[in-house]
Amino acid sequence: MRHGSIPGASGRVRPLTLLGDPVLHAPCAEVTDFGPQLAALVEDMFATMYAARGVGLAANQVGVGLQVFVYDCPDDEDVRHLGHVVNPRVVDLDGVTVRGPEGCLSLPGLEAATPRFDHAVVEGVTVTGDPVRVHGTGFFARCLQHESDHVAGGVYTDHVTGWRKRRVLRQAARAPWATTA
Repeated sequence: MRHGSIPGASGRVRPLTLLGDPVLHAPCAEVTDFGPQLAALVEDMFATMYAARGVGLAANQVGVGLQVFVYDCPDDEDVRHLGHVVNPRVVDLDGVTVRGPEGCLSLPGLEAATPRFDHAVVEGVTVTGDPVRVHGTGFFARCLQHESDHVAGGVYTDHVTGWRKRRVLRQAARAPWATTA
């Protein structure tokens, strides 16, 4: 028998918000209520992330404009990192900048070579308000930066430039899920 529950086991899968939805492009509000609604949101986010086969998910990707993200992501040494951060703040970015493939559950089926630092540190709190500090390297550092961008109202395409940006935005405009607004 495992100790503790599996994240998302009691959650419900929520619809994903897609590129173009205003909630993805606005900074999220700071969480001030650490009650059962927040715990339920985090459970739903894990369930949604797993159903979509992602490695991270921010609250605005399920239409909730709060500073929360969840992750279940390996680093470059294949070490699994599992958790969540409420009111995240990136406190350190360093190391080499690596341009690597990056996708997003809010841009399904698309990816672009996106520059990210190889090391990131994010601080925040848990659903119970306990302080948390998360260190990431490699692919996990990319995930931490990606999800932190989401709660700030950004998406990975904001970091892509030149022909790569033009290509991914053209693909997004032609995607079956694209909005016609």
